Amino acid sequence: MEMIRLGRTNLTVTKNGFGALPVQRVGMDEACLILRKAYDGGINYFDTARSYTDSEEKLGNALADVRENIIISTKTPSVTVEGFWKDLRTSLSLLKTDYIDIYQFHNPDFCPKPNDGTGLYEAMLEAREKGLIRYIGITNHRLSVATEAVNSGLYDTLQFPFSYLASEKEEELVRLCEEKDVGFICMKALAGGLITRSDVAYAYLAQYPVAPIWGIQRESELDEFLSYNENPPAMTKEILSFIEEERKELVGEFCRGCGYCMPCPVGIEINNCARMSLLLRRSPTAGHLSEAGQAKMKKIEECLNCGKCSSKCPYGLDTPALLRRNYEDYKTFLK
Repeated sequence: MEMIRLGRTNLTVTKNGFGALPVQRVGMDEACLILRKAYDGGINYFDTARSYTDSEEKLGNALADVRENIIISTKTPSVTVEGFWKDLRTSLSLLKTDYIDIYQFHNPDFCPKPNDGTGLYEAMLEAREKGLIRYIGITNHRLSVATEAVNSGLYDTLQFPFSYLASEKEEELVRLCEEKDVGFICMKALAGGLITRSDVAYAYLAQYPVAPIWGIQRESELDEFLSYNENPPAMTKEILSFIEEERKELVGEFCRGCGYCMPCPVGIEINNCARMSLLLRRSPTAGHLSEAGQAKMKKIEECLNCGKCSSKCPYGLDTPALLRRNYEDYKTFLK
């Protein structure tokens, strides 16, 4: 089983980390079965967040009795000290633990630092001094914030999107983390579902000093990743050629589906509608072309061009224009 050291934390985690965002979409019994099977299959790292509805509760119910054998990271989206402590207490309670291995600021639009006026970083330090957390991390989708955090020397880990669709700047960020001994926790390794071959994604990431967390909600998905513990996919000429073709189709201005543009004032489901062209070509179309799917896409006609979505997009996309292009393409599938 392949393992990786998470930077200066010296925590050693399985290359197949468990991203627990998707288990909020299944019932408690099914979630606990999947989480427990992941542990029994050798996975020792589980990542969740206060924002993932009941994900923390499910993780706590499934794994509280083996707490000493696993590494847990969770996140707070709060931008106030009061909210920080409330989130931390809630997470500890739901996870059924006395401490969190890595506590992360969840995608802030700035880099929390000492004496910045928010008190957030000071709260992190106090939590660590009290033994409630072990290491301080930050997650982000903004390259500028992520780079600032790594260069600051204040963070033990960074969680950031990385896949074979990454740009040179994102690859440089991985190397910067290696240079600064900051653990790189890799999210969106399947690009929000646009990457359909997990073996290719795994083989690509194996070339880098990153710890992938895979979003899992079905037992069949877990089985696929567990199979890589004994037979990890390696880079081959076939895989390299496949990646090159994928990059031609996908690299560029496309929606990653992160959802930080939401909510839309008129109710457009931006994080799916703005990438519908790709979804139609890379997944079964029935659901997308159903009556409900058509109604979702038709909402684009109500776009106010207010720019709120674009202002919140961490990738700087012209979201209204992207929505319009996807809608025009979508209508060609209905003819």
